[in-house]
Amino acid sequence: MKVLGLTGSIGMGKSTAAATFRRLGVPVFDADATVHRLQGPGGRAVAPIAAAFPGTVREVRGRRAVDREALRRAVLGDPEALRRLERIVHPLVRDEERRFLAAARRRGERLVVLDIPLLFETSGARRCDAVLVVTAPASVQRWRVLRRPGMTEERLRAILARQTPDAEKRRRADHVVPTSLSRHQAQRRIRRIVREIRGR
Repeated sequence: MKVLGLTGSIGMGKSTAAATFRRLGVPVFDADATVHRLQGPGGRAVAPIAAAFPGTVREVRGRRAVDREALRRAVLGDPEALRRLERIVHPLVRDEERRFLAAARRRGERLVVLDIPLLFETSGARRCDAVLVVTAPASVQRWRVLRRPGMTEERLRAILARQTPDAEKRRRADHVVPTSLSRHQAQRRIRRIVREIRGR
């Protein structure tokens, strides 16, 4: 089974690329969705986050869940707090990833995708047979991101400061998919990559 890492900086079109893989029948592990689930009502990350960051957990339909905005404020501008949070969350995400891969192997899948925003930053590329990076010009990226509800220039700068620069991601990638020209072209490129990997 081949494992393809999918990554790209914020606003580069990674979610659209992941959706294309799913439409092609390729199982996708979504690290962001996994974090949301782990921090959601009854999630495995709720208790340790509550212990490490008091005041960041609330009741949701009778179960405890992380208040993501409160947690964001608790770690904003505090590198040590962010590292403490990552030491809680990253091992839990890795555990879910291992379960995903084991289930895919049992089903006899030939290709799976690990959709991980911080793939290079967390050394996740070492767990992949190849890496695909989605990319777009900085002006397009900024326009896309600042349209999101609640997004500000300050938040965008903070997010980009944590991410490997786009040029470095492209340099380290096995496959690069530009997303600024048209969705159709990006999808066509992904279909070709899937055919190439499955055909090996």
